[in-house]
Order: sequence, then C-alpha cells, then structure tokens
Amino acid sequence: MSDTSIQLGCAHLGRVRHVCAFFNDDEEAYRVLLPFITDGFDCGDKAIHIMSQAREAAHLERLAETGIEIQAAQASGQLYLRRNSDTYLSDGQFDPDRMLASFEAMATDTHGYRRCRIVCDMDWATERPLTLDDVIGFEARVNDLWSQREDVVICIYDVKKLSGDMVIDIMRTHPMVLIGEVLQQNPFFVPPERFLDERLGRRSNAATPQ
Repeated sequence: MSDTSIQLGCAHLGRVRHVCAFFNDDEEAYRVLLPFITDGFDCGDKAIHIMSQAREAAHLERLAETGIEIQAAQASGQLYLRRNSDTYLSDGQFDPDRMLASFEAMATDTHGYRRCRIVCDMDWATERPLTLDDVIGFEARVNDLWSQREDVVICIYDVKKLSGDMVIDIMRTHPMVLIGEVLQQNPFFVPPERFLDERLGRRSNAATPQ
C-alpha cells in the first residue's frame, strides 16, 4: 500500500482511510471537502460521489466552481456520480452483502486511475432509523475491504440529524473521524468482529422478554 499522505481537513490521512465525517451544514462540509476533492483530481485519483438525486445539480455546481470540468471528468471516468437510492436501496431494501460486493466492484473499476476517493452522503440512512442500524453493522464489516486498499472512503453525516447513541455507534465503526476540520484517529473505534458481536448481543437482549 502506498504511504503517500492525503490532506483532509487540518491533517493528513495515513494508511487508514475509512472516515466518518460530521458536519453541521452543507457550507461547512464543502469548505472542508472541496480541497480534498480537487486535490484528488490533480493527483489522478478517481472520484466516486454517492448522493441523492435532489442534491446532484447543486453538487456538480460546487465542483464546477472549483474549476473541475464536469463533462470531461465524467466522460473520462474520473468522476462517477451515483445515486444513493441505486447504490444502497436498489430494490427498496438495504442488503449488506450486496453492498459489500457493490463497493468492491466500484473500487476495482478505476478506469486506470490509481485509487478512488469515495464520498458518501449518508442523509438517506439517518431518515430511516431502522435501516441505519443495519448500515452501521455494514460500516463495521466493510473495514476489512478498505484495510486492503489504498482508497479513501468518507461517510458524511449531518450531526443535527443524529441521536447521541447513533453518533457513538457510527464512530465505533470508523477508524478515522472528521469533525469539522479536525481529523484524528478515532479513539472510540472498535474492531469489526468485536463490534458485531456486541451488536448481536444487544439485539438478543432487546428481543428477550423481561
């Protein structure tokens, strides 16, 4: 794996590159992420951006304002925009096994670019509390995939839409955390096997009549 560091916020990513990012609003998110995104284009990385259809036009406008030539980037395969409904909920249901295969396929199909910088807008999950629990389990499992790759994966959450318990579980499944501009190794991260065992235990306890 390459040791080349990548600027994100006020610090650099090293070898561990699965990040949960908490922002208060879009302005804060773009202020922090646009330098990271434009640096990826300059470095020859592939950009995979996953978001809702409603946000696509505004997002592309933000990218264009930085000087990125949108049509050329999409035509070359360097910019790949995917809708979160197609990615996470292709049949209306969230399937963790399908998602693992989908992310592996996306990251493998680089069109010749050296690595992927994947940015996932997770608003869709915060609007589905029951699904979010399954997504958090998936976030733990997918660490095994990202630990074997050079790709950077940033999962964006609007902190105002999350309960305290949600924030804690999201942080426990991401080895790196970005809060505003502050990037750091996550002291709350739990290895996937342990987290999934604890999650299974919580579900069993919740299902047991008191």
